[in-house]
Amino acid sequence: MSSLDQPVAAPTPSFWSSIREALRGSHQDFTVGNLNRAIILLAIPMVLEMVLESLFAVVDVFWVGRLGADAVATVGLTESLLSLVFAVGLGLSLSTTAMVARRIGEKDPKAAAVAGVQAIALGLAVSALVGIPCLVFAPELLRLMGASPQIVQVGSDYARIALGGSGAILLLFLNNAIFRGAGDAAIAMRLLWVSNIINLVLDPCLIFGLGPFPKLGVTGAALATFTGRSIGVAYQFYRLLRGSERIRILREQIHLNFSVLFRLLRVSLTGILQFAIAHTSWIGLVRIVSVFGSAALAGYTIAIRILIFVILPSWGLSNAAATLVGQNLGAKQPERAEKSVWRTGLYNMLFLGIIGVLLVFFADTIVRLFTHDPAVLPLASSALRIFSYGNIGYAYAMVMLQAFNGAGDTVTIFSPFGCSKFPWPIFWPSTPACALLASIGPWSSPKLPWPPSASFSSNAATGNGKKFDQPGTPVS
Repeated sequence: MSSLDQPVAAPTPSFWSSIREALRGSHQDFTVGNLNRAIILLAIPMVLEMVLESLFAVVDVFWVGRLGADAVATVGLTESLLSLVFAVGLGLSLSTTAMVARRIGEKDPKAAAVAGVQAIALGLAVSALVGIPCLVFAPELLRLMGASPQIVQVGSDYARIALGGSGAILLLFLNNAIFRGAGDAAIAMRLLWVSNIINLVLDPCLIFGLGPFPKLGVTGAALATFTGRSIGVAYQFYRLLRGSERIRILREQIHLNFSVLFRLLRVSLTGILQFAIAHTSWIGLVRIVSVFGSAALAGYTIAIRILIFVILPSWGLSNAAATLVGQNLGAKQPERAEKSVWRTGLYNMLFLGIIGVLLVFFADTIVRLFTHDPAVLPLASSALRIFSYGNIGYAYAMVMLQAFNGAGDTVTIFSPFGCSKFPWPIFWPSTPACALLASIGPWSSPKLPWPPSASFSSNAATGNGKKFDQPGTPVS
């Protein structure tokens, strides 16, 4: 063959053209081609998706902070209970992403759609099981978390809406997990744009009674968020039924496939337990902090909300690793899957490490955006600084976590004797450690945020003991 007959390799698109393609929605096969470009195409919309998700938390506390410490404490207590819903949603969504990504990697979009339908069925069932009891017993749950009578009076309706409407959170997670697994990260990002714009507009209107809207106080924040998320879920269903280039749910596929459903449930259970154990420790921390009154609880809530705002985008970068692992294992390319994990972990450490440095040095300035209460400000600033010390370790650990989950291997991460020993041996000690620190000194010392911050670094140190060299992972 002459040199003129030999195929010429297509030039690699520039960095900026890759960013534009990522925002538009890429049609690239992520199992071939330049790995850095694949990470960019997946990570940018996933990071922006998580930025938008984190806006739910920040916008609420920004406006609710104008109502006083009791209102902020209500949000903190309710969010700690919602963390168990997040645990279920994350566990289900991780297994959904893994299964859909594996089917897409095998070039079988119909099987991917069937897996998506089973995930939605599980989400609907869990929504009813969780939402109905929470709707009825919301005030009792607040009292169980140590809420004062004033907080219960102010926040009961907020808790009813937030906890009773938790199905919207579950379905939002699950539907976006389907899009992420298929590689349609840009669609997931746009769906959260819709939800957040609605929440941004409705939050001040319903809290303060602007224009024709009633003045609902802290209850208005819950109603605005629930409305935004519910409309987002409706739009998700529309896009799934309409379809994209990668995945579409057809009407004849909308039925229960018990073999797929039970396989998905089996993988999800250990995934749910991963996050349930970690989030249960946070509930314990909030319960301890509540002993010190509304100011301490408000400071802790503001610090956590700011931390979530910066960590969720980093979690989006980890989601890119999960999709790359799932699709490349489906395409029988474990070496490429492993390489994508190490590279994404490095990028995540750089990103979250820089953010952590900024939070340490500018904690006071950032906290003042949310409160000027002299009793709350120093507590929130100190907690934010201490939490930020664990950023680099947590950045690496979350990539490891998502990589195993993307492979469908939720057992290795959960096992206390496996190669990767996070999270439960790490997170459980953090709660009694905080209780001990609380008993030997005031919260304002501050001592309580140190154990969870240390646990982030411990997770990273134990998260790299197994290679992704097993194509036959449980999700297959």
